[in-house]
Amino acid sequence: MIQGKKVLGIIPARGGSKGVPMKNTRLFNGKPLIAWAIEAAKRSRYLDRVIVSSDNEDIMRIAREWDGDVPEARPEELARDDSTSIDVVLHLLDQFPGYDYVVLLQPTSPFRTTADIDGCIQMCLTTGAPAAVSVTEPEQSPYWMFKLNSAGRLDPLVQRESTVLRRQDLPTVYSLNGAVYVASVEWFQQSKAFVTDQTVGYVMDQDRSLDIDTEQDFIVGEALIGLCK
Repeated sequence: MIQGKKVLGIIPARGGSKGVPMKNTRLFNGKPLIAWAIEAAKRSRYLDRVIVSSDNEDIMRIAREWDGDVPEARPEELARDDSTSIDVVLHLLDQFPGYDYVVLLQPTSPFRTTADIDGCIQMCLTTGAPAAVSVTEPEQSPYWMFKLNSAGRLDPLVQRESTVLRRQDLPTVYSLNGAVYVASVEWFQQSKAFVTDQTVGYVMDQDRSLDIDTEQDFIVGEALIGLCK
């Protein structure tokens, strides 16, 4: 609870990952990927309850082994390839009413810390914004990105006055890193989104922003942990 407001945390973990099958239960530095999210969330000062939502028995079993709160299996209609995290959150808010804020924590962000979770929640409330999400500076600026036109020539993704820009002259930009999403429940149920023009950004360093989605991400992530030891 924060400022008298009840906060529900949700960790969505569908079994049907195409990039890396069953990645949420795969060991990452000695423990299942989903366990990193569960442990970080359970240490939060503000989350009153943290629910793991999954359609897969193995994921639910492993989540429970790591002291995750898994009340029931996700309905089949929310476990399809075209199902979204937004749909899952809306469903759980209907199933578990009485919360003022909701926090979505993807299990694929093992470097996200409890301080990041609580910091994003604090930012949402202290700024008075209806939502806050974690962001990071991307490795590649969109000011150096191009599209190919029908003739195969380069068209700048972002129009700019000069074709030659030094890195230090580029505007600072941010991208979603998928680690923390926070929103007022009432606002979220109306907007059905975490990101709108009313959302504020909680900035995280790149070294805490790796999103595990491919085999290469697992390799890079394990290497990063090794460097930190």
